[in-house]
Amino acid sequence: MERKQFITTIQASPEKIWQVLWGKDTYPQWTRVFSEGSRAETDWQKGSRVLFLDNNGDGMIALIRDAVPNEYMSIEHQGEIIDGKEDTESAKVKEWAGAQENYRLTPNGNSTQLVVEMDMAPDFEKMFTEIMPKALALVKEIAEKQ
Repeated sequence: MERKQFITTIQASPEKIWQVLWGKDTYPQWTRVFSEGSRAETDWQKGSRVLFLDNNGDGMIALIRDAVPNEYMSIEHQGEIIDGKEDTESAKVKEWAGAQENYRLTPNGNSTQLVVEMDMAPDFEKMFTEIMPKALALVKEIAEKQ
């Protein structure tokens, strides 16, 4: 896997951006570029399980490795859900299990730098390289409007 980094500067506080990233109402707004109807089932606390799901209930299983409110979120992907069945053991899943997705917020005057680092398996690299900038543009748009 290769780690890619995406960076954006947002004219908003880390607290506001954190709420946009992980808020129950705002998370689906910026993640719709990955899958319409995207949602996350979790409490966003360190050690908690996360189910990233689409409209059909399919998606990813992950673990919150670390969560420092308004500063840092680290997510480790562990498996997938397809047709209601969890898979953390297949050869396909083991190719990318353990991949991390890290979000760091750094204040800078009246703005905040958001850095996202993602481990990407070759099969997903093109998709995430194209979609993540669109997702971050939505985070920026939502945070700067509120």
